[in-house]
Amino acid sequence: MKAVIRTQYGSPDVLRLVDVEKPVAGDDEVLIKVRAASINMADRYMMHGKPLMVRLMTGGLLRPKSHRLGADVAGEVIETALRQTADS
Repeated sequence: MKAVIRTQYGSPDVLRLVDVEKPVAGDDEVLIKVRAASINMADRYMMHGKPLMVRLMTGGLLRPKSHRLGADVAGEVIETALRQTADS
């Protein structure tokens, strides 16, 4: 599977297209086969790591804790891992 990742804060030049293992849906998560994605201002702030408050909120002061960006996606749900509760 291909993914665009970043291992440091900076301009779009820090983004790299790499091969990664297919992720597995964790508890209360879904795995989506992405057909389209968008970039918003939150992604821009996360990529640049500015303002500094962004780094403090996301847990990566010197380097990003999460290498992937983006949350606005459209696609097909291919796996779910929903936890069952006693009320269900």
